[in-house]
Amino acid sequence: METAISSIFTPGQVASISHAPIPRHIAVIPDGNRRWAKAQNASCLKGHEAGANNLIEIIKAAKDLGVKVVTFYLFSTENWSRPQEEINALMWLLERFLKDKCPEMIANETRLKTIGNTGTLPANVQKTIEETIQATSHCRMIDLVLAINYGGRDDLTRAFKRIHEDCINGKLRKEEVTEKLIAGYLDTNSWGDPELLIRTSGEMRISNFLLWQLSYAEIYITNLLWPEFSPNDLLDAIKEFQKRERRLGGT
Repeated sequence: METAISSIFTPGQVASISHAPIPRHIAVIPDGNRRWAKAQNASCLKGHEAGANNLIEIIKAAKDLGVKVVTFYLFSTENWSRPQEEINALMWLLERFLKDKCPEMIANETRLKTIGNTGTLPANVQKTIEETIQATSHCRMIDLVLAINYGGRDDLTRAFKRIHEDCINGKLRKEEVTEKLIAGYLDTNSWGDPELLIRTSGEMRISNFLLWQLSYAEIYITNLLWPEFSPNDLLDAIKEFQKRERRLGGT
């Protein structure tokens, strides 16, 4: 495997993972922003801001290690139940994050994509998302996929509705519905399933994230809160991934 020497990692660190396959697609549940803020005697917004800044550092590190796609679970379909003040702050932060970090994404050849039902987001946020997607559309080194207003059950529900409609309209026959076809109707159809799921803050659940797609992913749990998760911690997660024997349903 050829991996570009990184300004984040030493040549020795890059070489330490060169002996085995790198996960092409990593999914991340970046949990712990609010707990980190509480420990710092700071507001929840400061915690989410620290988490957003860390997201860019991790995507740069992932690119330097040869990862091609990182999907971050930013805002779930269940997060609408949070206090309205916090939701408003998160939407404001998302818009500001995209505007501020777009030049950095372009400089690092990072293409922005989203999954989830973004059509229900505030109009200004939708506009900024589309502008950032367009501005980074030529980037080819790594895809930064933000799961916004995303839920695994909602993803499957929307996919099944589209399949049903195509069957009714004669575009599909029941006999053509296979696992591969269903996967093609999911939000992640452009990238395939993640090989590795990383969850911070020590929680031992997947929280309605990529339910179909994580069927055979290796799961890596760390007690670190998301703002504390560093490029070296990402390197450790990939090293752990490389030690595991991926059976993919076999015995």
